[in-house]
Amino acid sequence: MKHCSPLSLSAGAGGLALLLFSLFPVSELSLGGPGSKAAVFVLLAALAALALWLLRRTGCSPDRLCALLLPVGLAFFLRAALLDYVADDYEIFLSQWVTTFRDNGGFAAIKLPIGNYNVPYLYFLAAISYLPVPDLYLIKLFSILFDVLLAWGGLRLARRFTGRNSIRPLVCFCALLLLPTVVLNGSLWGQCDALYGALTLHALADGLGGRPKASAALLGIAFSFKLQTVFILPLWAVLWMAGRTRFRDLLCFPLAYAATCVPALLLGKPLGDILGVYVGQTQDGAGALNYNCASIFSMVPYGTQIDEGFGARLGILAALALVAALLILAFLFRDRLDDGALLLCGAVLTLSVPFFLPYMHDRYYFLADVLTLAWACILPSGLPPAVLVQLASLSAYLTYLRMKYTLILTLGGQMFTMLLESLMVLAALILAISLLVRQLMRPSPCLPQGLGEKNKKSRKSG
Repeated sequence: MKHCSPLSLSAGAGGLALLLFSLFPVSELSLGGPGSKAAVFVLLAALAALALWLLRRTGCSPDRLCALLLPVGLAFFLRAALLDYVADDYEIFLSQWVTTFRDNGGFAAIKLPIGNYNVPYLYFLAAISYLPVPDLYLIKLFSILFDVLLAWGGLRLARRFTGRNSIRPLVCFCALLLLPTVVLNGSLWGQCDALYGALTLHALADGLGGRPKASAALLGIAFSFKLQTVFILPLWAVLWMAGRTRFRDLLCFPLAYAATCVPALLLGKPLGDILGVYVGQTQDGAGALNYNCASIFSMVPYGTQIDEGFGARLGILAALALVAALLILAFLFRDRLDDGALLLCGAVLTLSVPFFLPYMHDRYYFLADVLTLAWACILPSGLPPAVLVQLASLSAYLTYLRMKYTLILTLGGQMFTMLLESLMVLAALILAISLLVRQLMRPSPCLPQGLGEKNKKSRKSG
């Protein structure tokens, strides 16, 4: 610590104190005995240490590392304080699934039709069914692990644009750890969106960094965890147009997905059950065109009768049309698809696809949340979209968690439950599209000087 400035030392002391104070909410957990609570604290401290190790591994100086103890300590203190919250999703689904694994031999129960998650997450649930620590906390700690990996993925992505000595990748790391929807998703709600979010950010970082096979494989694993990976999947077609990947590299996507299915097949799970999980998830959505998501369907007045089948088909066609338009635009300007344009393509996809698709849920802007935040840390132009989508997404979270809409508007005698949130996402989408068009119409206007030439070399070597 002799290389740390007094200010950094003060920040480091504050961060260390927050990490130690995390012991207090952990000691007050309602489930488990002293041994379980000690195990939870040790695991939480280990994840904080992992975050600091990753920062150090990526070249963070001792002085900066000391200063970053403060946001890291705050991030883990907040998570410790939220661990005891029990959401309906945990009580109704996750806890029942773990109990089924526990009562039927753990991994031996993989072959049974348990839950509606794909097999990689079921492996984890089967594994924790053997442990004496309450599964509520283990489920949340698993998501917190991927919160750390998510922040690392954002750092890697930002560093692709800014270089190793810039502070912006470090800001991205800490901002992702403290992003409200990231904090609430895993440590409060017990959801696992950080799993596919982290893998997708790393896949994109590898795709831009000249590692196409690793990029496609990571994307395949992300898809094996969550179907929502399809929101950004067309970006890899754009990477192919840009010469960043070859068709044979993209074959790593299905191969990686298939590899995640092998253990379940060996444990006796029918292939049809594995492949049918995502089909079942799409059918489960039928009944309402929107589930507290800031989409085009929440711009319809509350109580309006809509033909569900017709509305769903119209939304799907609109999403497909926008994706097709993006792919056509990318193909026409494929020689100008530098890192900045590719990042904007990703932002457009993660904003537009869930905006138009039917049956979207409150958490389905998770990829948009984290990708637009990374964009904001890279370039100032990303800040307005990042703020808009985060406010809209956070409002959707609070609507579910509080069972109460954030702001109900009455216009022309009609009631709108999430109109403002939908307009925020629409504004973020329009900003992203307009910036992408500007980016493609002139050579690399948004990139730091010298990066365009670096991208050209990358395309030639890739």
